[in-house]
Amino acid sequence: MTWETSHVRHKLKRVLWIPVEGERSIPLAQRRVGSPLLWSPNEEEDRQLREDWEELMDIIVLGQVERITARHGEYLQIRPKAANAKALTEAIGARGERILTLPRGFYLKKNFTSALLARHFLIQ
Repeated sequence: MTWETSHVRHKLKRVLWIPVEGERSIPLAQRRVGSPLLWSPNEEEDRQLREDWEELMDIIVLGQVERITARHGEYLQIRPKAANAKALTEAIGARGERILTLPRGFYLKKNFTSALLARHFLIQ
């Protein structure tokens, strides 16, 4: 599998951002919705996303999935998906054995997302 054919890149080729007022004290039905943004990564963003994805995939292929932390990647990270620590999935361990681990997914890092939205919505 390569970055170009990966499910992650396919999902990130076009992202529809719809800003919704996030103050928790405002009931959901009363929150304001901003103008949507249809975003695609530029060349630099795509390059960095690719580097992050390749770094993370190398760690997974080597059976080191448990070693992945939030420090890996500049724009892209892997985090547990499960809200319940009892929900486990099979993975390959460092010696090629099957292990049980938390299900994980790819997420854009907060700093990257914040900068991207600030740039497009001219937030200071």
